[in-house]
Amino acid sequence: MRPVVLVIAAVSLCGQSPNGRAESPRLLAPIRHEVFDGHLHFFDFVQETPGMDALFKAMDNAGVTDAVISGMPLVKTWDEGDARRPTYYMENDSRAYWYSATDFLLARAILELPSDKQSRLHPFICGFNSADRNGVDHVERMLALYPGFWQGIGEVFLRHDDLTALTYGETPRATSKAFGRLLELAAKHDLPVLVHSNIGPSWRQMPDYLDEIESAIRRYPDTRLIWAHAGISRRIVIADHTAILRRLLGQYPNLSIDLSWVIFEQEIAPGGTLDRAWVNLIEEYSGRFMIGSDTSDFSERYKSIVQRSYVLLDALKPETARKVARDNLLSLLPGSRSVAKGAR
Repeated sequence: MRPVVLVIAAVSLCGQSPNGRAESPRLLAPIRHEVFDGHLHFFDFVQETPGMDALFKAMDNAGVTDAVISGMPLVKTWDEGDARRPTYYMENDSRAYWYSATDFLLARAILELPSDKQSRLHPFICGFNSADRNGVDHVERMLALYPGFWQGIGEVFLRHDDLTALTYGETPRATSKAFGRLLELAAKHDLPVLVHSNIGPSWRQMPDYLDEIESAIRRYPDTRLIWAHAGISRRIVIADHTAILRRLLGQYPNLSIDLSWVIFEQEIAPGGTLDRAWVNLIEEYSGRFMIGSDTSDFSERYKSIVQRSYVLLDALKPETARKVARDNLLSLLPGSRSVAKGAR
């Protein structure tokens, strides 16, 4: 059995900037790269969506051919004392709770599409509490109810600073038995897994949680792992981050990295200036990186989110840019060609 993909990723901004405010569209460029969006949410934190028509219009406008798509595993509570309904988890201090119906809603929306549009979407199961050992049973049920439909698991929410603090129940960790059960199930069904797990706590500037996720990579070598934003989230700054990634990529052939959300503004191209350390790392491990939007906003902002990756893609060798923009992610999906073990 070939290895399975574990995608470790951070939570969606849902069309908002790192400070939680709606961001203005950037100056849009002509489409120069065919992109596979590796991290897209169909629903926001109150399970609302602009809909499939808006999604495909946004994808076509941005040059996005395919997308890994998931629901949203959490709902933001509208507390009795809140005059205004919050739609994003950082809008106030009300709690969030797990919501399994998101998978049913996503499946229904996709299955109502014509086959040519269905083929462009690659749905992942996400509606379960990743700290609960019963969560794997929900995944099994979804696989049984929709055979041959699901192409991955996630976004699985593990440690995520503010969102973790606002969510009911135990803190989900990569070292938990619940997460281990999930990785075993993923290997059994040859499914990729999309996961958010912070490399460290906010403000401290130390990779205090690195051992947690590294232990999962090491203990489940048949589960290929993609770490979106490489564990970076708001207010997380790790001075030797690219050196840590180089070590991990060299040591664990089942690890890949998803580049989306705040990793662009905070590390890859802060202020629009490209950090060449990232270019060098990606060229060294050209088969192990992919990009995504990590949004549920299908307005004109979607194109600007996709095009922020152009500053990186334009700096890579053409064959590397093609891998990062599309081919690497395609190769990780069930039924696609195998990625060579230890590929660079």
